[in-house]
Amino acid sequence: MLPPSRDSEDLSNSLDLLDLPGNITWKGKIAFLDRDGVINKGYDNYVNNIDEINILPHAGESIGRLRRAGFRICVVTNQSPIGRGLWTHENLWLIHEHISKLLLIEDKDSILDLILYSPYAPWEGSWARKPNPGMLEAGRQIIDHANRDDSSKLKIFYDNDWTNRPDESESIMIGDRNVDYLASQSYGVNFFKCDPNIGIYDVISSVLGDENE
Repeated sequence: MLPPSRDSEDLSNSLDLLDLPGNITWKGKIAFLDRDGVINKGYDNYVNNIDEINILPHAGESIGRLRRAGFRICVVTNQSPIGRGLWTHENLWLIHEHISKLLLIEDKDSILDLILYSPYAPWEGSWARKPNPGMLEAGRQIIDHANRDDSSKLKIFYDNDWTNRPDESESIMIGDRNVDYLASQSYGVNFFKCDPNIGIYDVISSVLGDENE
């Protein structure tokens, strides 16, 4: 199945969820976000180190707005340079740590609750690599488990092995590419496509509608 990976953690380890802004009660909504072209600028030759990180305008503000509207944030990103042997998991963790810091400088509520990534090359056929929905499936189960404050070991299920799935009618995915759309449709969440030169700010008003106006 080749499951997704998680920054510096075993995939099934307990996740510490911070309170949503204003201590609002989470009602199950998740915003699944692609990374490059949504949060930060993407490049044909990848984002290879922290010096190449360029946060897209108003990305932090937009993520803060999502959390203030009651969404948990789960980043789901294909990162094949690891599978291609170009660099390591540790290098990616440093990149994600820096992205998280830059977002918080812009908006103190722009917390990334969970970051999942597919380290596999396209030819490895991983269920975790978009356009497959494995990262979204895992993200939902990890966040739900953390919200229940369940001390038991989490077992993550995929595809037809995962039954009794929750209602995702209020969850969303934001991406800039067709593989993001296909993953969202396979998983069953509403998709918002953004301009990769603008990122999440391009669609945030459409996502929130009158909810945050």
